[in-house]
Amino acid sequence: MLGKWYARWMFAWETALTTRDENRVVRPIEWGFEWLDDFLREHGVGSASHAPVDAKVAQEWMIALNETIVRASDSFFSYEQPCDYRLEDRHPQLFPTNVRPETLAQDAKFKALAADGKLKTAQFLRFTSPVRTPYPENDLVNARWYPAPEEKQAGKPKQAMIVMPQWNADAFSHNALCSLFNRFGISALRLSKPYHDIRRPAELERSDYAVSSNIGRTIAACRQAVVDIRCCLDWLESQGYEQFGILGTSLGSCYAFIASAHDPRLRVNAFNHASTSFGDVVWTGQSTRHIREAFEEAGMTQQKLQKLWASISPVSYMERFASHSKKVLVVHATYDLTFLREYSLEVLRSFSELGVDFVSKVLPCGHYTTGETPYKFIDGWYLGSFVYSAFKQLAAEPSRQNPVLESVRDEELLSR
Repeated sequence: MLGKWYARWMFAWETALTTRDENRVVRPIEWGFEWLDDFLREHGVGSASHAPVDAKVAQEWMIALNETIVRASDSFFSYEQPCDYRLEDRHPQLFPTNVRPETLAQDAKFKALAADGKLKTAQFLRFTSPVRTPYPENDLVNARWYPAPEEKQAGKPKQAMIVMPQWNADAFSHNALCSLFNRFGISALRLSKPYHDIRRPAELERSDYAVSSNIGRTIAACRQAVVDIRCCLDWLESQGYEQFGILGTSLGSCYAFIASAHDPRLRVNAFNHASTSFGDVVWTGQSTRHIREAFEEAGMTQQKLQKLWASISPVSYMERFASHSKKVLVVHATYDLTFLREYSLEVLRSFSELGVDFVSKVLPCGHYTTGETPYKFIDGWYLGSFVYSAFKQLAAEPSRQNPVLESVRDEELLSR
């Protein structure tokens, strides 16, 4: 009886949190081939200028394109390393994605403190993303830099985490985790995802272009996020860092997984809410009801959406992920109405079948309530203790070269 009451209370609380923002916009479905035109041309799939007008043909085109991306994902997520890395000092800003009075008041408070010189500046890593969009502000990557104190890094390899918050996160989300990692002697880059906070185009109130009913643009946003993560690793290496990890929450978890599947440098992986299929989450999640509405109006089904976003679904890269040596944490929530529990359990089953070295932790709450007291402290303990322990184990391993360089050397030896 108590369990049933708790479940009803949790589902009601979760629903209230996912419905309090009234600035979600239902946009018509768009295929968005133009966002992937370079890949279309490079792989002989066609070109955006010759994309079919007929909806049924366009759908089959997009499904075929996803299949090609998965087969050629090395090419899709490849990049040329940026040459304009720089650290920028500025006052932190909130960049809220909702218009609730309390949030706007908080934003105004931070701006006033900055104007009065009472707010400390922070360092941000900036560089131009190798994946370009029509929005210059989005293409200037932003990552708040949290270098660990030198005395806490002494006596071990230099270690760093890349932190990817949830969809529609403001610019302060997950900053506390970065400060926590610093206490362990682990530096952190808190990366702004495409179309988020300072990267958000002025025409938007929310980070809608990261996930929307524009299928091609949503794929391109994931591509940009994965490439930006890998570029951050390059910069960290240039600063002398040797061991790397990534923490992603919700949408950030999806981006983090795909980046890690394509980059063996990411040895420590913390997935805070996880699912197998991007399309399943959008179709069944409470926070994406407005996107599902657009697809339903176009006669789309959940099964079709799975295929249309297969190229940005973790399930497509499970075996690739498992082929690298990694330490993994998966946190999921029992009463999650955004990443349904059944999909998180699919991730755990896949990891078990593929022999991934993972730890599973379960929160007695939902997706949005993870950010509420007391659950945020439980979640923080799971994440922080895992990252501390995983990096401690890595530091104790016998000295080895960068795994990417080792792989290149092995291939050279075999070719002789």
